[in-house]
Amino acid sequence: MTDELDARSAAATGLLGGDEETFRELLQSIVDVARTIFGARAASVFLLDEEADELVFEAVAGEGQGTLIGSRFPSSTGIAGFALVTRQPLVVDDLEADPRFSRDRAESTGYVPNSIVASPLLHEERALGVLSVLDRAPDRPFGLAELELLSRFSSQAAIGLDLLRRARLARSALGGDGSAVLVARVASLLEDADDDAGRSLLEALERVLSARR
Repeated sequence: MTDELDARSAAATGLLGGDEETFRELLQSIVDVARTIFGARAASVFLLDEEADELVFEAVAGEGQGTLIGSRFPSSTGIAGFALVTRQPLVVDDLEADPRFSRDRAESTGYVPNSIVASPLLHEERALGVLSVLDRAPDRPFGLAELELLSRFSSQAAIGLDLLRRARLARSALGGDGSAVLVARVASLLEDADDDAGRSLLEALERVLSARR
């Protein structure tokens, strides 16, 4: 137990010292894991820019990787915007037939998907952004079990994102008590990862932190 607590403390220390590069590496780990788990052509994380009221591409795996980072669009548009506004995950198997789909915007990215699964990243009543999975493998249909898995994965990803975003300001904005709270929340995140998606996310996080030490 002592070794486990030491490991959790080390992980928390890494988060509290996280910088922009660490933040982006974590986001990339999230979309890489999501794409692999769901056998998709692409996966993306959009973060909500509350001041501009826009969704911003922060990480992309697969199609569009390396070209879409930093692109943004109004937060209430498209399938991702719908997921953010309604705070509910959704599956669309035929995007061409869905009036919420913005084909012009998709074409501007150089990749027009046929299907999408989008899940809001929610943490403590706050909408942080959206996780999307595009064009999953035809032999791996998205049923209720897969949607539930994506929802759980998104919840864990949102916790990790929230912690890392807070860590960027922790040393200047939080005192000793605030740091202790962050340490406790990281430990709780590690303890609660009891499914494949959660374990994959935490393993990716550990790799990021290990590489940054």
